[in-house]
Amino acid sequence: MTALNDQPQMTTELSDEEIFRAHEGGKLAVGATASLADPRALSIAYTPGVARVSRAIADDPGLAAKYTWAHRLVAVVSDGTAVLGLGDIGPSASLPVMEGKAALFKTFGGLDSIPLVLDTTDVDEIVETLVRLRPSFGAVNLEDVAAPRCFELEARLIEALDVPVMHDDQHGTAVVVLAALRGANAVLGKDLANQRVVVSGAGAAGVACAKILLAAGIGEVTVVDSRGIVHVGRDALNPVKAQLAEVTNGSGLRGGIAEALRGADVFVGVSSSKVPEELIAGMADDSIVFALSNPDPEVHPDVARRHAAVVATGRSDFPNQINNVLAFPGIFRGALDAGAKRITEGMKLAAAEAIAAVAVDDLSVDRIVPSALDPRVGPEVAAAVALAAREDGVA
Repeated sequence: MTALNDQPQMTTELSDEEIFRAHEGGKLAVGATASLADPRALSIAYTPGVARVSRAIADDPGLAAKYTWAHRLVAVVSDGTAVLGLGDIGPSASLPVMEGKAALFKTFGGLDSIPLVLDTTDVDEIVETLVRLRPSFGAVNLEDVAAPRCFELEARLIEALDVPVMHDDQHGTAVVVLAALRGANAVLGKDLANQRVVVSGAGAAGVACAKILLAAGIGEVTVVDSRGIVHVGRDALNPVKAQLAEVTNGSGLRGGIAEALRGADVFVGVSSSKVPEELIAGMADDSIVFALSNPDPEVHPDVARRHAAVVATGRSDFPNQINNVLAFPGIFRGALDAGAKRITEGMKLAAAEAIAAVAVDDLSVDRIVPSALDPRVGPEVAAAVALAAREDGVA
């Protein structure tokens, strides 16, 4: 069992030649599931046989769910405005990332998916495009859309479409952070309800992390952006941050990251801001540090370990990788298995619980979540999410 949960380690540097060779021609292909080996098979799969199926669907549109792949197909959608740590690089440059995402869906969730990169950043245009394409897919994974526009886009699509929609940079990250925090607390014998968490970053991931931690019963969340602590009454808060200010920072802290981290139990870094060692040293005893910025964490893991009891990053070359692939394949698989029309907060919480449960038998300070390659994770998350969908009444 331990071998399954070992965190993947980078033993050698990746060369440009190796990377570009692996991406040459793209990372995806379409394969046929129907036989085309002889004239009879061709007549069944295509003309004239296919006409009978099309006619049946025209008479009963609900049959499309049985006789096409659309209801199991995830559209991986991006406008290329917030790609990895690269920023606004545009749709064409974002396509390799979306292809990779589609490969992960197939490998870890058993789901087919198709990358769609859109040459527009207009929310109305993106919504209209996906509404028009709706007969072709059964779910939407939004990816690498810049904040704060991503919040409006996700909300609009959830209302406009009758299929599960999730912005993975928000909710996939939040689910795995919660799972990792549960694992870390289990190792340290601590309780979420008694902890204060500082979230550095109020973009897509930061906002979602703050919300899911509050929903999970964390004691208190303090959010810090480039201008300091997000609090009620602060000038120039956008609507998302203003709403966040209403439910966070219960202690009424003011100032910046130094004031926020003083005595804090947990640090969650989802921004590019660097955190000096002395601020980590000033956190509570047995603190937990999740420095998730890639490729350069907010504080180097080796430095954080001098002061924190548990340290995690988003990288594969350090222990405790917090990787979205632990969440999104199973979340979408579970939603589609249940026939869910949307992804609820309860489904996300169930996903986090399932991820944490897979790791429970092998927990240690260097193993607070399962490996991204653990084959148990996707099925367990899918089953938990499908059950939560039925309990939440969206199946």
